[in-house]
Amino acid sequence: MTLILKNVTYTFPKKEIPVIAKLNLTVQQGEFVSLIGKSGTGKSTILKLITGLLQADEGEISINKKPVTLGDVGFMPQKDLLFPWRTILDNIMIGAEIKKEIKISKENARSWLKKVGLSDYEQAYPNQLSGGMRQRVAFLRTLLTEKEVLLLDEPFGALDSITKKEMQAWLLSIWQELDKTIVFITHDLEEACYLSDRIILLKEDRKIEETIVPLPRPRYQEMLHSQILVELRKELEKKI
Repeated sequence: MTLILKNVTYTFPKKEIPVIAKLNLTVQQGEFVSLIGKSGTGKSTILKLITGLLQADEGEISINKKPVTLGDVGFMPQKDLLFPWRTILDNIMIGAEIKKEIKISKENARSWLKKVGLSDYEQAYPNQLSGGMRQRVAFLRTLLTEKEVLLLDEPFGALDSITKKEMQAWLLSIWQELDKTIVFITHDLEEACYLSDRIILLKEDRKIEETIVPLPRPRYQEMLHSQILVELRKELEKKI
């Protein structure tokens, strides 16, 4: 599985200057790639183009050499968007209800809830869960779409620092187990360094700069204080 964006350009309606211009990006199977940059540099727009929610003015976006269409990738937006009237189990089962080709049984869904420590909450409603729990449910719902490419738009941005670190460790464990391809947006440079194989910096001049993260896999929270990560974070901070 290879995700390729080739010479992709996108301009918002009624705007003259494109937010994305001649973007070229390749993401390989099993990679964890983070997008960083100032607000307005097009991070969320790129994810929406990959999902098919937006259509590029120019260029091509493909997965395994086939043009992407709506529904080809799993997408988790910034807000969890859980349905408040549905239980947690019913929320994560919704993909299988909408698309019959998704073969997820309730037993399978329950096993995933157990893996993420939420088996006692399957009959709870979203307003009964903490922010971190809700994000786990939202990610499970995205995961159970059975897509190989998962797009995560600042999933931990609203969480406190302790919960965020717990969620980072949890996400890494799930990702390493399943070998999914993840494109991840964050404004937290430490988070980008800790989670990613590569970091793509989107600049205000519409150019990009790629940084390879030299930390070994698997990652551990102790690495957050390593000299390599601290120096990398400082370098990125200077570039933004």
